[in-house]
Amino acid sequence: MISREQKRAAMFKKLQLLRSITNSHAHSKTSILLDASKYIEELKQKVERLNQEVAMAQNSSDEQIPMPVQVRVEAKEKGFLINVLTESSCPGLLVFILEAFEELGLEVLQARVSCSSSFHLEAVGGKENTQGQVEHVDAQVVKQAVLRAIENWNESSEQE
Repeated sequence: MISREQKRAAMFKKLQLLRSITNSHAHSKTSILLDASKYIEELKQKVERLNQEVAMAQNSSDEQIPMPVQVRVEAKEKGFLINVLTESSCPGLLVFILEAFEELGLEVLQARVSCSSSFHLEAVGGKENTQGQVEHVDAQVVKQAVLRAIENWNESSEQE
């Protein structure tokens, strides 16, 4: 059996350990336990504050990270084929892309658009010359115009 002295010694040792962990200068059991309780409350508040800082940092980094977008443009014999895909629905993005086409003098000949849970545009277009024939289009120019349109949409949607 464990003697009373051994229990007392074990308790004293544990109190001293608790005292050192909590940086307490108290000598009585009650004071050490009160200091430990205060220390635990301080730690809880510190954890809460750190969690809030992490949440704020994630929110601000989410705003700074551009939305994942895939833009693929293929030049065809006459015109171009474009695919734009994003992970979110992006209300209003189609308008910005069509305005970019208009600025380049491009016409959309055929298109499929879906924007329910994600945004997906698949379009065939071209640039007509004065004789009404579709000319060859530089795919890189179209891609850059669409990427600028997405940036403009992203900036305007952040302001709202």
